[in-house]
Amino acid sequence: MKPSKRLRTTEDEADAPAGGREEERGAADVSIIVPMYNASCWLDECLQAILHQDFTGTTELSVFDDASTDDSRRVVEGWRERLEARGISVVISGHNSAQPGGVGYAKNKAITQSCGQYLCFQDAVYTSHGPTVVMPTWFCSRSWYLKVGPFDEGGKGVPEDLLFFYQSLRRGGGVARVDQCLLVYRYHEKATTHSVTEETIWKLRVDFLQERVLSQWESFIIWNAGKQGRKLYRSLSPTNREKVKAFCDVDEKKIQKGFYTYEESKQRPKPKIPVLHYRDASSPFIVCVKLDMTGGVLEENLNSLLLKEGTDFYHFN
Repeated sequence: MKPSKRLRTTEDEADAPAGGREEERGAADVSIIVPMYNASCWLDECLQAILHQDFTGTTELSVFDDASTDDSRRVVEGWRERLEARGISVVISGHNSAQPGGVGYAKNKAITQSCGQYLCFQDAVYTSHGPTVVMPTWFCSRSWYLKVGPFDEGGKGVPEDLLFFYQSLRRGGGVARVDQCLLVYRYHEKATTHSVTEETIWKLRVDFLQERVLSQWESFIIWNAGKQGRKLYRSLSPTNREKVKAFCDVDEKKIQKGFYTYEESKQRPKPKIPVLHYRDASSPFIVCVKLDMTGGVLEENLNSLLLKEGTDFYHFN
């Protein structure tokens, strides 16, 4: 289906994307969405990767320059001829304000000026902090973006990708995994992700867990009596802390101690949560152990109990 046309404002006309107005372009199958801010040193590799895609449908590259002060826009323009020779139309726009609007703002702008039926997100500098499904791997229909979005435009310090992902799940969206390595992820000291604190991500994750899972359970066990499991317990609402009937672990020292005392509690006596061996525990579980930290031992232990993920346990790792 060809996307409906949008009305352009006077502001749009003043900074119309190079490469032609939307009304003059046919709809593409896929729009590659690139928010850009001072990314000139990464752009050649980014655009080379786009040039080498083997997709045979119609494609466009939609770039929004979020007040870059380097030569990012010039670098992209330098690739226009090669991309268009490959059949990839190029749309570039941006602004020159004193301050960038942020990643969410730039993504929304790049999407608005694009016309593809599907959206492929390709950050000029890959950014992510926390989500298992990192933003540059996302591929969704425009209609789904319009149903879920737009991205949060709070700017620096706001994990717009995680917020969008959670909203997608709330709307009934799912994810499909491709078992191939299709993306190289770059993490460096100037990445936008560093503006988002770990505590911000943690709070969002805990809130979503409580909203979507714990609100449906009468009681549960936290699988990990160590630092992360205890932190999750302390982060829960009083109502959900009451639902924690035990911790479970494989560490004999923690198990022999017998319980975890919530020292910060204002209750008297202070809550003491039992610590059990996982074989002596019963579902449902919230698993707070990273999957890549045990060499497959965690998976073996979970499988030995014949548990079903999404029913008997959820990962919070």
